[in-house]
Parts: sequence; structure tokens; C-alpha cells
Amino acid sequence: MARILSVSGSPSATSRTARLLRHLDRRLTAHGHEVVALDARALPAGALLGADVTHPAITEATALFDRADGVVIGTPVYKAAYSGLLKSLLDLLPQYALAGKTVLPLATGGTTAHVLAIDYALRPVLSSMGAAHIVPGWFTLDEDITVGDDGALSVAPRSAEALAQVTDRFSLALGGRPALLAATG
Repeated sequence: MARILSVSGSPSATSRTARLLRHLDRRLTAHGHEVVALDARALPAGALLGADVTHPAITEATALFDRADGVVIGTPVYKAAYSGLLKSLLDLLPQYALAGKTVLPLATGGTTAHVLAIDYALRPVLSSMGAAHIVPGWFTLDEDITVGDDGALSVAPRSAEALAQVTDRFSLALGGRPALLAATG
């Protein structure tokens, strides 16, 4: 099956975006894919802000993109755009780091006013980086993502079903096996 890189562009240590991605990673694994998680916040700030493409952590992140067949990009939306942390990471990658890859863009945010950030802010960047196929993404409201005291994530049914559909379409675009998986909230 396909190798998938699942990238969280959230700067927060308690990120709902990252937790949601890890939740979807399990679904992709159930489809038979190998999933590798990359939290951009774990990369050295000095290397990101100083554009140090020779830093070992940045060269490893670049290699992860290179080895992936598909990439899930998740970001919180701030001021109608993807996070600055994600931009810093994408800026350090080679111009065509997504060439030949299938990409699933996902975003989270506090208001539906930001729902178009995927199509008008993130999708053009992913396209300019050579993505072969950008499948329809999904915006999830923060209020639809709940993290329990035990760290367990739950997603409101309306969002869980939509996320299951976009994740399954991404999997199929990568040659994943069709699975009869229920939407998990």
C-alpha cells in the first residue's frame, strides 16, 4: 500500500488539529497504508525561521516528503490562512516537493467564515509545489472536536462522517483497499 506523510502545521502543544490528524492516521492505517506523522512544531524553530535547509531535522523532514506517496496536510486557520508554522516548513521544501503526490488538505478553525482557507490559501501553494492530485479537503470546526480528560478525541457525528468520506477518497486515490469502516467520532 501507499506511504503517507501526515503533517500537522499547528504550533500548539495541545493542538486539536494534530489530534484530529492522528485520529485520521488510524483510519488510513486500517485501509492498509503506512502512515508517518510529522508535527511541524517539533522541528527546531531556529532552523525553520533561519531557513536552514542543511539542518539535520529539516533534511529528514524533506526526506519524509520525498519518500511519501501521499501527504495529508492539516492546519489550524488563523486570520483566514494556514498557519505561519506550516508556511515556514513548506517554504524550506524543494519547489516541487509534492510532485507526483496525492494530497489531502485539512483545516480546523473557530468559525465557518474560514472554510474557504483550504481552497483559496492552501490549495494554490500545494498546487505550485507540484501535487499531482489534490483531493477535496475538509474544514472542521473547533467545536466539533472534543478532547476528554483522558486525552481521547471525539468528533461530532456531522464532522466525523464528512472526515471519513474525504479520508476514504484520499485512500482510494492512493490505491487503498475499500474498507467498510464506520465513521468514528
